[in-house]
Amino acid sequence: MNAEDPGRIVLLTVSHRVAPGLLSWPAWQALHGADEVRCGEPEQPQLPYLSEAGVTVTPGVPDAQELVDACAGGRTVVVLTGGAGNQPLTDGLARLAGSGRVRMPDLELLPGAYDLPGARLLDLVQVMDRIRVECPWTSQKTHKGLAKYAIEEAYELVEAIEDGDREELREELGDVLLQVVFHARIAEEDEEEPFSVDDVAGTLIEKLIHRHPHVFGDETAEVPEDSRAHWMRTKAIEKQRESVTDGVPIGQPGLALAAKLASRVRTAGLDVPLPEGDDIGYRLLALAVQAQEEGIDPEAALRAAGRAYRDAIRTAEGTG
Repeated sequence: MNAEDPGRIVLLTVSHRVAPGLLSWPAWQALHGADEVRCGEPEQPQLPYLSEAGVTVTPGVPDAQELVDACAGGRTVVVLTGGAGNQPLTDGLARLAGSGRVRMPDLELLPGAYDLPGARLLDLVQVMDRIRVECPWTSQKTHKGLAKYAIEEAYELVEAIEDGDREELREELGDVLLQVVFHARIAEEDEEEPFSVDDVAGTLIEKLIHRHPHVFGDETAEVPEDSRAHWMRTKAIEKQRESVTDGVPIGQPGLALAAKLASRVRTAGLDVPLPEGDDIGYRLLALAVQAQEEGIDPEAALRAAGRAYRDAIRTAEGTG
């Protein structure tokens, strides 16, 4: 080694969202080729796997000056950190470099593993687990107690979509996702039929694959109508319904209910006359069916008219 060589510092970051031991090849090369490997996290999940691979890890991370001194003479020191890095250490190294009084080692930031798309969902599951255990309010919630929030959050999501507010859309999608993760976490505690968020995701994956034979199978779909036909056909096979009305939630808003029933009738090729009556409900039913036949979502159309009415009210009040 050259006594005047300031050496090299490798800040090796690893993600807790990636299974321990699954490091990149450059990361393993750096670890095996280092003169010293340091880690300040006693519970770092990678440590047992590094030990199995013959990499000796010294516990604790020195301060910036000590680390620079440890590299003197051309030595390479790898510092293993979590994905967030080690802010105090990097700040200290920056101060030393900025002072101009210290000959600094080469500094390399080496990601040991990269998060895959959806990796933050693992964080969400961990946070939900902790909240369920430690939060007095959350720990007492049941499926029934949360049901109303699922409806509210869905409506707020629809409003964000219709308003075209991207920031609000992102937040409301998160609120809807929270309902899914929350219910799945509660379901884990069921004594008779427990299931987890992984079971929920697994069921959804199977459904998506089965209903997209033109993507995951041998079928073809040249236009959107072909894709919808595949979806409806496989769905019908799965559900084995006796009536086209099976699976239509009667508790949904009236206009949406009417439009959904009309859609099922049209898809099935049935000729079903509308029930007649003088009540306003029957007239609204006829309007909803007409809207659906014209490709208009009656519920969305009424909401748009409602917003226009709200704006008119505010204008009349002088608050708009």
